Amino acid sequence: MDIDFKEYQLRCQLRGHEDDVRGICVCGNAGIATSSRDRTVRLWSLDPSDERRYSESKILLGHTSFVGPLVWISPNEEYPDGGIVSGGMDTMVLVWDLKTGEKVQTLRGHQLQVTGLALDNGDIVSSSVDCTLRRWRKGQSLESWEAHKAPIQAVVKLPSGELVTGSSDTTLKLWRGSTCTHTFVGHTDTVRGLAVMSGLGILSASHDGSIRLWALSGEVLMEMVGHTSIVYSVDSHVSGLIVSSSEDCFAKIWKDGVCVQSIEHPGCVWDAKFLENGDIATACSDGVVRIWTVNQDKIADALEVELYFSQIAQHKISRKRVGGLKLEELPGLEALQIPGTSDGQTKVVREGDNGVAYAWNIREQKWDKIGEVVDGPDGGMKRPVLDGNEYDHVFDVDIGDGEPIRKLPYNRSDNPYDAADKWLLKENLPLSYREQVVAFILQNTGQKDFTLDPSFRDPYTGSSAYVPGQSSNKSASAKPTFKHVPKKGMLVFDVAQFDGILKKITEFNNNLLSDQEKKNLSLNEVEVSRLVAIVKILKDTSHYHSSKFAEVDIAMLLRLLKSWPVAMLFPVIDTLRMIVLHPDGATVLLQHAEAQNDFLLEMIKRVATNPSLPANLLTSVRVVTNLFKNSCYYNWLQKHRSEILDVYSSCSSSPNKNLQLSYATLILNYAVLLIEKKDQEGQSQVLSAALQIAEEENLEVDAKFRVLVAIGSLMLEGLVKKIAIDFDVENIAKISKASKETKIAEVGVDIELLTRQS
Repeated sequence: MDIDFKEYQLRCQLRGHEDDVRGICVCGNAGIATSSRDRTVRLWSLDPSDERRYSESKILLGHTSFVGPLVWISPNEEYPDGGIVSGGMDTMVLVWDLKTGEKVQTLRGHQLQVTGLALDNGDIVSSSVDCTLRRWRKGQSLESWEAHKAPIQAVVKLPSGELVTGSSDTTLKLWRGSTCTHTFVGHTDTVRGLAVMSGLGILSASHDGSIRLWALSGEVLMEMVGHTSIVYSVDSHVSGLIVSSSEDCFAKIWKDGVCVQSIEHPGCVWDAKFLENGDIATACSDGVVRIWTVNQDKIADALEVELYFSQIAQHKISRKRVGGLKLEELPGLEALQIPGTSDGQTKVVREGDNGVAYAWNIREQKWDKIGEVVDGPDGGMKRPVLDGNEYDHVFDVDIGDGEPIRKLPYNRSDNPYDAADKWLLKENLPLSYREQVVAFILQNTGQKDFTLDPSFRDPYTGSSAYVPGQSSNKSASAKPTFKHVPKKGMLVFDVAQFDGILKKITEFNNNLLSDQEKKNLSLNEVEVSRLVAIVKILKDTSHYHSSKFAEVDIAMLLRLLKSWPVAMLFPVIDTLRMIVLHPDGATVLLQHAEAQNDFLLEMIKRVATNPSLPANLLTSVRVVTNLFKNSCYYNWLQKHRSEILDVYSSCSSSPNKNLQLSYATLILNYAVLLIEKKDQEGQSQVLSAALQIAEEENLEVDAKFRVLVAIGSLMLEGLVKKIAIDFDVENIAKISKASKETKIAEVGVDIELLTRQS
């Protein structure tokens, strides 16, 4: 420990966010702004009644998905109390006036999640997963350019005026205007966070677990290694101290390249920032912002400190495993009231903070205590680390044949057959080595009495695991198998209440007839009879191969679509929904869609008019979804992808369950199409939309299932797996796995398995 370094201690805890706190922005004397997965930005100001504390002063509502990067606009004529710029998963950049707490600008242009923000002489510069940087001036997009070939994760402005970006391509780039003047190469994984180190250069935080200090020439001045997982952020102070935050639940403080303090948190630490006075603010996945100080006069009171340590203890308990099980999931002592079924049967129960094993004594009909289970990982013991992850064992494996030594990680809670399969696939080794690898694991972990769970199914081949002494399945494929992905084929909405549709159109037509100003918009008796004829054709599905629509009938419907009041459109749109499923109807409508006045685009724009009506949104999104049945529409759907997804993006947060399901089906169909077309840009946009929907809390079950299948399919067969992993798809998989709905849990397992594949 550096004798000149004073350790940081807890100053206060800021509670208010309802989900992970993702970002922190220091707002001069105004306080601190924080962003969260709960879709809010919150401003915290010093509490006048207690100078140690901050209190929530404003909640900024406007984003439709989780919020990430923030930047502070210092007070000026336009913003006398200062402003905040925020970026979100919803692809938007929002500008807020802190005097009123109101949103004053909505900047639209990015196709995917906004990941970084910087101010440049009054301009706003934003980075995104769509690989672009955008410059905004006075609410308008001034310029945009592709800065990397992979998602950009961060952007920062240097005192000299240049910009620096960090990307999933593992590099940093230095920009003068829109010209790249230098590329920094050295990290081995995604560059996630950037910060300026005054007078020295640029700091970078990476998924490879390291922090680097770079001179602007590209020379690495310092590398700091100590985190055991992804490093999300880095910041520096004029004192020369550096702070970093990580998935490993620690914020680390560095001095002269050496870690001088590690501050444990009860969850992932998404961000850490220095305040001007040298205090540190940290953002944690438990929804709490914490302030840390070296000022003895501002240290939290004993009760607050005790609460913090109890949170740490509870977090450790939630992660502790005994006998391969989570401690918190073990039954209590009441489980011993149930008699055993065979002599020597063992049961592990929770006693306090430990797991204790008991054996059934059939003669005396009681449970005999064996002792505390100690074979599970102990949070206090030093465990080997590989690729930033801790394991019970990391073995050196020499497979011979002149091959290099390989590292084999293993946890005692793993099934050895499962572990062997995954390792062989990761190392690109033949599955014929499987028997030797399993034997090696069992021998070196002392699991001589290991018994295979007969219900175990190999996640890669779908077959039962190999058991020594039994005949093996030589035909087992090494290709992974999944329960619900990839999705093949398109889903459509092909059920209609035709009598109800006719009744509603007739009702609306009568209303127009009785209105002298709108009478000219109504249908005459002949046209009403033609409408009945259209429905008759649609009902007779057995003759779809031969029945035809009259051109005049289609023209009549399109006239209604264009001329009738918006509130009366939905039964007309619903009729078109069924016509596009008819072979001849689809062909005739396509000709109109390809004409100068594209009726489909006009329909979409009309229904999106504020305030949009749920009935119009529902029927029109189903029309677009049904277009996927006919390959003749694929080019049109691909061409207008962005417009379509933008119009219907609000559907996921609608309380209307049918609207949620329809939009989710549209997303799934787009995923299938864009995988087939190998359209990476399109896949990225659809993935972003799907991830945003998956974050919704009150989502209809089938809607959630369909977007999860879309995510899994895009990861498995698309070109965007790395983007999904970079943007927390593992958390979505974890939440889904815990669902009470079987199919949600199953597709959650599919996605989790995909994240673990190399």
